[in-house]
Amino acid sequence: MKPITIVGAILLAAGILALVYQGISYTTSEEVVDIGPLEVREQDTESIPLPPIVGVIGILAGVGLIVAGTRR
Repeated sequence: MKPITIVGAILLAAGILALVYQGISYTTSEEVVDIGPLEVREQDTESIPLPPIVGVIGILAGVGLIVAGTRR
């Protein structure tokens, strides 16, 4: 397999995942109280939304690179 085809396959998979999950979520932990042996932490879940157009662009770019890699 040529490197351009591999990059195309990675973009295609990333585009499909972007359409399926439509965002990235992560959790942050912050220490609120620390008094001797007592420790209280707060966990916040935040997300970065991905619009569907990002997934579509990834799929189209991946297919384009795969086609270009097979024609050379």
